[in-house]
Amino acid sequence: MPAFTSQAQSNFTRQKFARQRRVSTQKKRADADFTDAAAARIRRYHEWQKKQGGETASYRDEDGTLLGQKVTPLDRVGIYVPGGKAAYPSSVLMNAVPAHVAGVGEIIMVVPTPGGERNALVLAAAHVAGVSRAFTIGGAQAIAALAYGTACVPRVDKITGPGNAYVASAKKHVFGQVGIDMIAGPSEILVLADGTTPPDWVAMDLFSQAEHDELAQSILLAPDESYMRQVHEAMQRLLPALPRAAIIAKSLAGRGAFIHTRSMQEACEIANRIAPEHLEISSREPHRWEPLLRHAGAIFLGAYTSESLGDYCAGPNHVLPTSGTARFSSPLSVYDFQKRSSLIEVSEAGAQKLGRIASVLAHGEGLQAHARAAQMRLK
Repeated sequence: MPAFTSQAQSNFTRQKFARQRRVSTQKKRADADFTDAAAARIRRYHEWQKKQGGETASYRDEDGTLLGQKVTPLDRVGIYVPGGKAAYPSSVLMNAVPAHVAGVGEIIMVVPTPGGERNALVLAAAHVAGVSRAFTIGGAQAIAALAYGTACVPRVDKITGPGNAYVASAKKHVFGQVGIDMIAGPSEILVLADGTTPPDWVAMDLFSQAEHDELAQSILLAPDESYMRQVHEAMQRLLPALPRAAIIAKSLAGRGAFIHTRSMQEACEIANRIAPEHLEISSREPHRWEPLLRHAGAIFLGAYTSESLGDYCAGPNHVLPTSGTARFSSPLSVYDFQKRSSLIEVSEAGAQKLGRIASVLAHGEGLQAHARAAQMRLK
């Protein structure tokens, strides 16, 4: 009799565990189904959002639920315009014009004025670009004034514009109090050359970034060694005539490079690893190589597209990611002066479907109030 009882109990226990496993398996499948449903809805929205760009828009589900985005401009932005070593009216245009196009309510400009001299071109550019107010201050203190506000400098919502190492460090420190565009490093240019562009052109393009400051970086990648020698000879011949020859020479000596590659394909691979601010494809077939390039602030296609045209008047912004950050950052644009708010209006029918999904996921996270808030809307 005891043996029979033990056997019956064993059978009962096995049946119990089997039922529990079946229930557990069913629950896991149900949870997975709800998770899949949530992922599908999230993916659908973001695929839709990708197509909208910077526009306010919305759509409705089959159950009447409205989803969308509301795009609004920032109220007030500060733009930093460098002025320590040179005047940069182009930086005024590149920062203020997209802010103005985005619909920013007030644009505050700060610019250093060494020796107390106010550059007429900088002020003219500020007027043309729609700057609201300008203050003749620079350096880290100008960033602090914009971030926290002073008795005369209004606090802004976001600060954009390049500057020296002190300005970049100050922007990094105030991020969180205000938004920033990026932490800009020294200027960079990388030229991919197949040997078909006049060597003097490439030499001057390399100089165009080296003349910014001694820490700028100029790199030439080419598969033709004899062509690289021609570019080097052109540089030696052209450099002495330039007013900023000393700065260029120091920049090239410290951070310049000529890299002889096996092919243009290898040059593109190296360029992707460097992720330069400015990338010139100085080639007879630039569109052949452009698809291979994934990381660059701006890509200049063809022998006639000098980087300097992008700096001043081509159209796209010249405030670009540096120091390899083009792997994950983008040029300054209208989007930097706007923000998006999500729009969600769930219909009664939608609440019945979404409530069950939300409830399962909330219970899985141990957030009972979340689950009950969704469940209360269920019929």
